[in-house]
Amino acid sequence: MSVRRKAKRVQPPPQLAKAERRKPKSIPVAIILSLMVGGAAYVVSRKHSFDASGSALALTRSPNNNVNASSATRTFQPTIENRRFSAEAPKGMAWIPGGEFSMGANDPPDQDEVGMKATLDARPIHRVYVDGFYMDKTDVTNTQFAEFVKATGYLTIAERTPRSEDFPDAPPENLVAGSVVFSPPNHPVPLDNHFQWWSYVTGANWRHPSGPKSDIRRKGDYPVVQIAYPDAEAYAKWAGKRLPTEAEWEFAARGGLSGKPFVWGDQFRPNGKWMANTHQGHFPDKDTGKDGFIGISPVLQYPPNPYGLYDMAGNVWQWTSDWYRPDYYQQLASTEGVSRNPKGPDSPYDPAEPNERKKAHRGGSYLCTDQYCSRYIIGTRGKGEISTGTNHLGFRCVKDSTSTDRKK
Repeated sequence: MSVRRKAKRVQPPPQLAKAERRKPKSIPVAIILSLMVGGAAYVVSRKHSFDASGSALALTRSPNNNVNASSATRTFQPTIENRRFSAEAPKGMAWIPGGEFSMGANDPPDQDEVGMKATLDARPIHRVYVDGFYMDKTDVTNTQFAEFVKATGYLTIAERTPRSEDFPDAPPENLVAGSVVFSPPNHPVPLDNHFQWWSYVTGANWRHPSGPKSDIRRKGDYPVVQIAYPDAEAYAKWAGKRLPTEAEWEFAARGGLSGKPFVWGDQFRPNGKWMANTHQGHFPDKDTGKDGFIGISPVLQYPPNPYGLYDMAGNVWQWTSDWYRPDYYQQLASTEGVSRNPKGPDSPYDPAEPNERKKAHRGGSYLCTDQYCSRYIIGTRGKGEISTGTNHLGFRCVKDSTSTDRKK
């Protein structure tokens, strides 16, 4: 579900070469099709019972090219952290020691017949090693992004007027700058049509996240949103950093824990405490804000994980540098070894939209709920076309360590 700046044909894997290809759409439809950034259109059970030592099923392809579970099982094994060192982390960043861990999503035993089948693209569980690195403690904020824009004059994709040569089928009146905004109805609706709560809004961008009548005054400590992948990449380069790989992101989010369903442990609300900014009430029409916030929240509002990272679940989705493919974990697991510093597949492919160039998202957002999308569960994956932003999508950066850093 994505927006295209240019219609590009992507080479599918051989087993999917005959997948149906879609024709370019005019811009409003194409943009609105990205509404559920992170692939959140899935219904899940209200229960949160997981077995941290349970198994996940390996992936296979059925004759109709859908991802299915096979009888092969893989389990979470202990995380083996690299030896820590005492070098001081750059301002606003935390040291992530790296090491070997089990990557992927568990098989929720009581959610296998509902929306959590979406986690099939995060299976099988497989062993990965990542080097140590630094990661921003929080998502990049409005204040930080404003400093970048002031220094460089950068114009985000949502602020640029779409060009007719990029959208040859679009009527001229549709070629207007804007972006995708969560626009909930005022009454309950069936959860089978996300167009009922997402809209393309003219004038929506990082300065005006919900449209021209909104702004970010007094919201400098909120995560910047309406950020497309090139926008995040440009900021990271300016800051002397980069975007994390999926493997780095998940290692950091797990904080040294293995096989837990949540960043903080086994229970969604330990001792009744809210641990992340998610959706309460009835989705999508009523967010009660029982966790303290209706919609997006400032950073630093919930407890950090064991590595000192905030909002690694909920609040806003986060870009990673990996191209998205639903069969990528199967490719890694097929080697039966430990993948070292994987950087994602060489090319993107989403069977649902084979011509869209998508990167992986991680972490879920303030719209995640067990009624519809529980992507705050660690190990689960999202996806989004690279030129598409929404008002629940942001990013954080990482920085490589040096040999000097690693000295004791």
